[in-house]
Amino acid sequence: MQTKPKMKALFAGVITSAVLALPMTTVAQTYPTKPIRLIVAFPAGGSTDIIARLVGQRLGEKLGQQVIVDNRGGAGGTIGTEIAAKATPDGHTLTMGTTSTHVIAPAAYAKVNYDPVKDFEPITLVASTPYLLVLHPGVKANNLKEFVALAKSQPGKMNYASAGTGSTTQLAMEMLKGAAGVDIVHVPYNGNGPAGAATLGGQVQALFGSMPAVLPHAQAGRLRPIAVGTSRRSPALPNVPTVAESGYPGFEVSLWLGFFAPKGTPKPILTRLQKELTDIANNAEMKAQFEKNGASGVTNTPAEMNTLMKTELEKYGKVVKAAGISLK
Repeated sequence: MQTKPKMKALFAGVITSAVLALPMTTVAQTYPTKPIRLIVAFPAGGSTDIIARLVGQRLGEKLGQQVIVDNRGGAGGTIGTEIAAKATPDGHTLTMGTTSTHVIAPAAYAKVNYDPVKDFEPITLVASTPYLLVLHPGVKANNLKEFVALAKSQPGKMNYASAGTGSTTQLAMEMLKGAAGVDIVHVPYNGNGPAGAATLGGQVQALFGSMPAVLPHAQAGRLRPIAVGTSRRSPALPNVPTVAESGYPGFEVSLWLGFFAPKGTPKPILTRLQKELTDIANNAEMKAQFEKNGASGVTNTPAEMNTLMKTELEKYGKVVKAAGISLK
């Protein structure tokens, strides 16, 4: 039998714990109290923007507040990502982080004003998408073998577009250039949208673009798809072989997209966001929307996201170094 002092201490401890937990419970119950700003660090029309708008609309419906996409493109995604890192950590500012913003930019730029691991609370991945090598229809090559042969016959005369210097679209092509031993000139643009427009217009001959941005043009015949960057073919273009199948085994490059909040965002808010976003990404209707845009629904835990970033920071750091990319 417990003595009265011990019982009083136990009772006091229970009351204290309940009181301490009350504010956090209140935060979870009242959030969100206003529209949510979803920063996309690239211009409208690119893959990140497309996925962000699909998921953002559904998230807004679940949370009972509008999710407003705020496009802040420039400097390989670092401008918008820095804004997100410095936002008030109350759950009302989120960002769609990607391979480009949270892995490649920190490796490619001499200095970025954010740390992808220390300055953000990872919530969950929502999608991943292959990179698709497309050509302007005027290029006389119907597959990767013919494209490589054409490039080798006129070194330094063909151009390729990218979403910006240091972007994954550049690194995908640089990896291919290294594997195939070809000399193709890089022309950077401010995002996948402008890069795609330049390829459509014939200002450049090729683009290793992320699937959601280039798929509609490939399906309509406005661009010619010749290779997929992932190890498996895309269900959206089942007849287009992979780079690995086309003579370069081991070639693998893809884009992941996930939600992040500024460091210090309350845990109950992060927990709720993870639940809602996981439900959205795993929803059959949303998966169909992703597949229509050449993407796949993918979810994970915050710990798994941190591990992914650390692993890919090392992987792409080597690619950036090999390509001689160093940005100010």
